[in-house]
Amino acid sequence: MNENQLLSPSQILWLYIGFSIVYISGLFIPLMENDSAQHASMAMRMALNNDFLNIFKGENPYLDKPHMHFWLAALSMKAFGINHIAYRIPALLCLALGAFSTKKLTDLLYNNSNTSYVASLIFLSAQTIILSAHDVRTDAVLTGFIIFAVWQFVKFIKTQNISSVIFAGLGTALAFSSKGLMAIVIIGFCIFAYLLYSREWKRFFNFKISIAAISFAIGILPILYAYYHQFGQEGIQFILFNQSVNRLTASGFEETSPDYFFFFHTLLWAFLPFSLAFYFGVFEKTAFFIKNRFRKIDGVEFLTLGGFWLVMIVFSASKFKLPHYLNGLIAVLAVLTSGYLFELFRKNSVKKIKVLYIIQMVVVFGTMLGVSLLTYFFSGAPNIVMYILTILIFIYLIIKIFTKENIFKKYVFVSLVFAIGVNIFLNTQFYPVLTQYQGSLRLAEYVNENKIEKDKIFMLKGYEPWAFDFYTKRNTPRVEGNTLRKGDYLVIYNEQLKDLGRNYKIIDQENHFGITRLSLKFLNPKTRSEQYEKMSLIQIVE
Repeated sequence: MNENQLLSPSQILWLYIGFSIVYISGLFIPLMENDSAQHASMAMRMALNNDFLNIFKGENPYLDKPHMHFWLAALSMKAFGINHIAYRIPALLCLALGAFSTKKLTDLLYNNSNTSYVASLIFLSAQTIILSAHDVRTDAVLTGFIIFAVWQFVKFIKTQNISSVIFAGLGTALAFSSKGLMAIVIIGFCIFAYLLYSREWKRFFNFKISIAAISFAIGILPILYAYYHQFGQEGIQFILFNQSVNRLTASGFEETSPDYFFFFHTLLWAFLPFSLAFYFGVFEKTAFFIKNRFRKIDGVEFLTLGGFWLVMIVFSASKFKLPHYLNGLIAVLAVLTSGYLFELFRKNSVKKIKVLYIIQMVVVFGTMLGVSLLTYFFSGAPNIVMYILTILIFIYLIIKIFTKENIFKKYVFVSLVFAIGVNIFLNTQFYPVLTQYQGSLRLAEYVNENKIEKDKIFMLKGYEPWAFDFYTKRNTPRVEGNTLRKGDYLVIYNEQLKDLGRNYKIIDQENHFGITRLSLKFLNPKTRSEQYEKMSLIQIVE
């Protein structure tokens, strides 16, 4: 193995194959409520109605997230049918773009192909990115377009290439069209940090940058037109200003967390298995720049560190915080972490890597124990082939841990293999079982298997069992209970049956649990039944 490499070419190849298995296996997991199934049902409405200009959540106009994610998902469904694989394909492709762009950006910043491959693999290994590939919302699409735009802007600054400045503007437009001004904030702060340290202002602010502005303006026209078509001037004002300000101030939203350190401790799980290495890198690099008074030093980059701090300060000041808001920044963190690990390697900082390695071993063996407990108490082995593959990966991992090797190289390789093994287990053994505790999904399966007349199925107003809508391939009408006719079917939570005021018979009844809010009582089979709600399909008899 080349001593200047943390990963050999053969290791890089097998790691990409491993992550391909992880991401492809995630395509087959049933959708989770609320957001993923909700977004899928919204895209399904576009595909079924051939209406791409109007966006609805159920039967209500949806003035919130922009259309791009929904458009891409709807087009995929038009091509491949109404199913969860088709819904996820655009997200998977955007994450592949994200991994490629992460590598290319690292090439520009570090001029070392091994560093760039490691950065790309760290991006693919981040737990929040793997989760975003199957629990698909707007973030996977956003993430890919953000890092693509950052890469193209840096490439433009370095090369003054016209195609790069066009792609930079279009990439920013696509990112904006996925989640609004948040995308521009992340891209803008990263490029500002790069220019602040590199002092290459004139290479950015010249007549060519106007081409980026033009391509951005052209790129956002479809979104602006769609908002104007459905909501008029209010829609334009919302996407250009109100959406991000409302989330920052929690205006129109319930305040989620007043904790200014929310995103800092969220990264501890979201950026596994490299979260600790990332924090070591952040604080050491911050100390380095302060010590050197931000004096420009050849071979040193500030984009990743400056971009991180600027974005985190703004995001942390927001009153409306959710963990997946960090996804758009993960690729930048992967570049920073890869650069830091190579710096430790070159400096032979054995004490630091030993600390990281020992803590990582605690995480690895603790997680293996957790996987064993989940298998015993919860999932079993529903997919025996993939379960055996998981066991083989863990056996290989243990052998690798106890093999004598350069500790720097071992730390990176073991961490990546660990991420592959755990997520193959989660995607093929855990999540497929977990999603079966969604009563809405089970009711949809019952309706499909028994060929119940779907045009006679309704829900009460305010109901949001989106998985039922998606898996029956129909946006179920929401009605008042007193409007139902004899012979109509109703999807209803059992606790509301007493208030229905109609005579009915129960056709099917299922257990229901909000699976995105897991608890130990739910995972424990002895207390699981206490955590259920009941959902039923009933038929009005009078």
